Formats: sequence, structure tokens, C-alpha cells
Amino acid sequence: MTDPILSVAGVAKTYAGGTTALHAVDLTINKGEIFALLGPNGAGKTTLISIICGIVTPSSGTISVAGHDAIHDYKFARRRVGLVPQELSVDMFETVLATVTYSRRLFGLPANPAHIEQVLRDLSLWDKRTAKIMTLSGGMKRRVLIAKALAHEPEILFLDEPTAGVDVSLRRDMWKLVHRLREHGTTIILTTHYIEEAEEIADRVGVIDKGKLLLVEDKAVLMRKLGKRELDLTLAEPMATLPGELDDWDLSLVNDGKTLRYVFDATEEHTGIPSLLRKLAELHIGFKDLETSKSSLEDIFVDLVGERA
Repeated sequence: MTDPILSVAGVAKTYAGGTTALHAVDLTINKGEIFALLGPNGAGKTTLISIICGIVTPSSGTISVAGHDAIHDYKFARRRVGLVPQELSVDMFETVLATVTYSRRLFGLPANPAHIEQVLRDLSLWDKRTAKIMTLSGGMKRRVLIAKALAHEPEILFLDEPTAGVDVSLRRDMWKLVHRLREHGTTIILTTHYIEEAEEIADRVGVIDKGKLLLVEDKAVLMRKLGKRELDLTLAEPMATLPGELDDWDLSLVNDGKTLRYVFDATEEHTGIPSLLRKLAELHIGFKDLETSKSSLEDIFVDLVGERA
């Protein structure tokens, strides 16, 4: 996949009060790929996609959608983009079918009942087509948002925190739909703060924090970084310094010398833990407890920010 469908160059957003929500972002998305934008709440994910979708005006930068300037040729770009927002934005008194059909008409497209029916069937909404949206469950309402975004057959689909607060069943259905859309050539861009979500479906992953795009990498490369684990050994006796015989392991003393921490790569065949425990026994260093923890997304952010400080 080497055919860019979306190019973002130097896109930034500073609000009138002086708050910078986004620092000059450069990003290229290839046609037909699934791209996950990872970041904690408030990182700038929604701001970035809102700018690309024409909802928020950037302070600077350029955006190209399918080779067209998305800021000056807004109608062309908007026609090719579908957005599933975090918040519900539907008329609660309308029926499912009427709402989705109206979304298509908003783009000036001719009626296509067969397409609308297929979208509703794909999202398990066809049986609910005559139901008023106010009568639907939260998960079903989320499906309606997706159907609305797909009504005009967009080339790029943005999913903003699509599985926040939804059940496992809907999450699985959504990922199946995403893969089907990709098979038909749709480019998918989703924002999330769930590592598992990116791991499940993305080809590439971008990490954003405090309005800065910290990295963009193939998923496999980032997942190797996320393979880092920590083994904490609660020592029987506190230690002031580490003996030289332990230099072969990535060790540190924390908690005032009461805990020995070993950082290792869980994806490696040999983690070094058995040999470390044998060495500790040889040195008569006792411990009362041990536990392992996986690097969190926050830990990765701290590492990334530290690397770029």
C-alpha cells in the first residue's frame, strides 16, 4: 500500500485564548490501510480528525484528500470522508431508516435503497429500521452513528473512540465490519486509548500526546516496544546498592531499596528471569514476594517524551 489518500502537513491548532491543542502534525495515510491513532484523553486525537473532517479550522498547515486540497476544495474532501463521532448526534424521534437515508441526501447523492439496506444489515440494524432511535440501546445507537457515516459511501472512514463504553459483542461486530470495509477499499482511521484495539486491527499506529504526534510506526514494531514487562521483587532486606554480579540484567532499586525491579522483553524466548533468580540465590539475596506488570500506554508515552526531551 503505497498510494496516499490523505496527507497532512504542518497542521496545528491554537485557540483564541492561546491554548495550543495541536502542534504541527505531519501524517500520510495510504489508501486501504487501517490506521490507529493512540493517545490518552485530551491528547489531541479528536482535534486532529475534526480538522481533517472540516469541523474545526486549523491555525496552519495543509490537508490533501485524494489529491485535492481539503481546506479550499471542502465539498470534494467532505464527500469522501465519513465520521463516526464519540457523542451521539441523532434525532431521537426519527426512525433508523429515515436517519440513515437523510444522511446520504445531505451529500446530494441520489437515493440508493439497496446500499442503505446493506449497511443496516451489516450493522445488525435492518430489523430495527422502523424503530425510533430513542427506543434503542446504547450499543444500537452507536451502530446507527456508523450507518450514518457509511450512508454516502466514503473512501475514508474516521472512527473516534468507537468502542468507548460499548459491549464486547458490538466491539467484535465493529471490527468485522472494519475488515469488510477495508476489503472493499475503504481507508479506516480510528482514535483510541486502548492498546488492544490497535493491536486487534491496525496496520500502522500513531502515538499522540499533549497535541504532539510522537511517532508513526508499523503495528508490529510498536507492539515489540509494548512487550516490555517489569518484574518487581520485594526484598527480604533493603539494599543500598546493586552488587556488580547483577550487571548482566537491567535492574534498579526502587521503593527506598525495598524492591528490586527487572525490566525485560516478554516477546523474547529467553527473558532472563530464571538465570536472575538463580543468581540472587547464589548471592543469598532473599525476597518475600514477586509480581510482574506490563508496560502501560502511559509508560510508553513517558519513554517517548523522554527520548525527545
